Amino acid sequence: MISVSCMFALGLLSSAAPGSGLPEAGSLSELRRLQRDFGRDVEPHSSEKSERFERSAGLNEQTCRAALPGAESNLRNNTHTFTFTLSTVSPLWLAWVGEGSGVLLVLTTFQVPLFMMLFGQSNLYRSEDYGKTFKDVTHLINHTFIHTEFGIASSPDDSGKVILVGEVSEIGGFRLFSSQDFGLTFVPNDMPFEPLYQMQFNPRDSNILLSLSITLDLWLSEDFGGTWRKIHDSVCMVRWDLNNSIYFTANYNGSCNDKGMLELRKTTDYGQTFQTIATRVYSFVLGGKFVIASIMSGKGTERMIHVSVDGGEVWNMAQIPMINHEQFYSVLEANQDMIFIHVDDPGDSGFGTIYVSDDRGTVFSKSLERNVYTTTGSDTDFTAIKSLRGVYMTTILTEEGTMETVITFDQGARWQALRPPKNSHCDTDTSTNRPHKCRLHIHASYSTTLKMNIPDLPHSQPNAVGLILAHGSVGDAESALSPNVYVSDDGGYSWLLALKGPHHYEILDSGGLLLAVEHTNSPVNQIKFSTDEGQCWHTYNFTSDPIYFGAMVSEPGSRAMNVSLWGYRNRKKVVITIDFRNLFSRDCTEGDYVEWLAHSVDPSGSDDGCVLGYKESFLRLRKDSVCWNGRDYAVTKKLWPCPCTVDDYHCDFGYYRPENSSECVEQEEMVGRPLEFCLNGTTEQLQTSGYRKIPGDQCEGGFQPDRKETDLRRMCTSNLLHPYSLTETSSPNAAVIVMVVIVVLMMSAVTGVWLVKKHVCGGRFLVHRYSVMREHVEADKIEGVDDVDTQYMETGKAQYNEDSDQDLLE
Repeated sequence: MISVSCMFALGLLSSAAPGSGLPEAGSLSELRRLQRDFGRDVEPHSSEKSERFERSAGLNEQTCRAALPGAESNLRNNTHTFTFTLSTVSPLWLAWVGEGSGVLLVLTTFQVPLFMMLFGQSNLYRSEDYGKTFKDVTHLINHTFIHTEFGIASSPDDSGKVILVGEVSEIGGFRLFSSQDFGLTFVPNDMPFEPLYQMQFNPRDSNILLSLSITLDLWLSEDFGGTWRKIHDSVCMVRWDLNNSIYFTANYNGSCNDKGMLELRKTTDYGQTFQTIATRVYSFVLGGKFVIASIMSGKGTERMIHVSVDGGEVWNMAQIPMINHEQFYSVLEANQDMIFIHVDDPGDSGFGTIYVSDDRGTVFSKSLERNVYTTTGSDTDFTAIKSLRGVYMTTILTEEGTMETVITFDQGARWQALRPPKNSHCDTDTSTNRPHKCRLHIHASYSTTLKMNIPDLPHSQPNAVGLILAHGSVGDAESALSPNVYVSDDGGYSWLLALKGPHHYEILDSGGLLLAVEHTNSPVNQIKFSTDEGQCWHTYNFTSDPIYFGAMVSEPGSRAMNVSLWGYRNRKKVVITIDFRNLFSRDCTEGDYVEWLAHSVDPSGSDDGCVLGYKESFLRLRKDSVCWNGRDYAVTKKLWPCPCTVDDYHCDFGYYRPENSSECVEQEEMVGRPLEFCLNGTTEQLQTSGYRKIPGDQCEGGFQPDRKETDLRRMCTSNLLHPYSLTETSSPNAAVIVMVVIVVLMMSAVTGVWLVKKHVCGGRFLVHRYSVMREHVEADKIEGVDDVDTQYMETGKAQYNEDSDQDLLE
């Protein structure tokens, strides 16, 4: 099977580029007027339009609409095949360059040993019509060999900037090829170092680049690779944040394998000055507004979590109840509101507990027990749903020893099992004479580690409201061997069996078009498509000469109408691009949209749709409307607050919700114990009735439980972390001042430690220690973290994965 890899450096919510083929002015003005009128409403209509859509049909049911008139001939006229003069063993790297530009670059590399040396060859191809045709533009990079690990770096701001890094044998070094015109021309510049991984663009200014050298030196360019300057040495991992700051870990003994002895440093002026914001660092994560660091405690391999919300100026130790030193942890999600952390149960059980933080990322409470997590790596089914706020899915191990998918709609306050699909039948466990629990199990990353037949992970997009595509199974374990494709159109409340067997799938036209290709080892020539969110599927034979299918690729953001099918036949690589634009005979207008209330479960109730403190309704495309949303389509919504209820609260520190209960009760081991913790340098005492508002919740009035944090006016500090400032150009006098400050800080720390041990919590910390985590767990990419966090580099870990298109496609 073809090995296709993609890197897409486009934002999901970028605006459409000029000249991208927008609908006619009349239909756009009608839609915009409808959006303005909709935004002025105060309450949703109580008619059927504000309820969740009722499905008219399911898989292969006779009530499905007949084939779209003229669809076959229309698609045939808009199907384009291109054959590369390459062998099937050459891996591919794909990159979209600018949303709506239609420009796609394809890099192929081929490397073989020759007389004790490696001989490499690269080819660069360019398409400006969404992959319908390609031109060989290898001459633009002077036929230079491009290393696979460097690939194509495309700027995240859709400015058309592209970077390739090649090895030049005649100079014995590396050369950067940069383009600022969507790959039409490239400018070569020799590099003063050998890069270790792909370049990193500053997310705010694509002219500023970061690169880590093979000797672990950190280099920066402020003129798009024209010139470089070394700003630091002995760097192990580096990341941009969204405010032009650079965070990195450094180790002055020259080894990045010595985790736990690293310094976490920060520069806000592109390397002119530096500030050490943490020491004894094992690893760190940037997510949302949080900087999260794993700090060695000084006792063997035990570590503790520290969190900062101000860029590392002030740190607080994470307060996670009742965790012993044999347990490892992993950051699952960090957004602008809160942090999700998995803490493993003792004994390498393969499951653990999910804790959720307050809005400071400091005080955590139990959210979900028995969350499944691999014991040999960092794979879990924890998935953030992008198409509806506050929704996450994961897999737990039930008391009966079975896997079960659970979902939360309120950022982890409550979890529940998925409802059975309406059109799927469950098996019966005849061996034990007991009915099998008829529940849908969704397969995600954990399932892929078990080598299950899962070609695509759960897929959702912000501009396809409520829509989720996922592989799942219902019934006995045998049904999981060949999972089916399920669709939810309401953010996970209800599910529909859409396609039998595993498939590759894509969302196009902001959810107005779904595509799927069967996952099989046999040649394929058929693509399936749906215009009604997966209720009914139509088929199109895209070629008379089947191909061995490798990947389905479309422009990121789900706004495009073109899809490329990559594969091979006759030992040649083939791309077949289908343009679905003309499948729709008209643009969508006002009558094609309906008002939809999110999170609606009981339309007769006054608080129906109240989740996280407010109701939220959208304009969504009717299922029976066959029209084009267009690139200019924008999600239109309105929201209004709800009165507070118990549903707007997490259980507070030391409390939990028993199963099938909405009441928070105190954990048995915490009864009668004072709740004190160190926060911002002073000891705080927590007095709570067991509830704290969910971060991001916007409810007003109503249920207001007692909760108070009292400053006990006792100084405290972590004895594990001592921030101090340094500059590379410090004068001798400045150095003396720094030394004096350090001595004062050390004396203050000793005093603080004594005070904490004597007074805080009766001589005990509510912060608990952690043992060695699985390798690189904390530094791995985490779902839901800001886009910049997927652009980091880490020693010993490549960003490029040539065996997985979908890893980078997401």
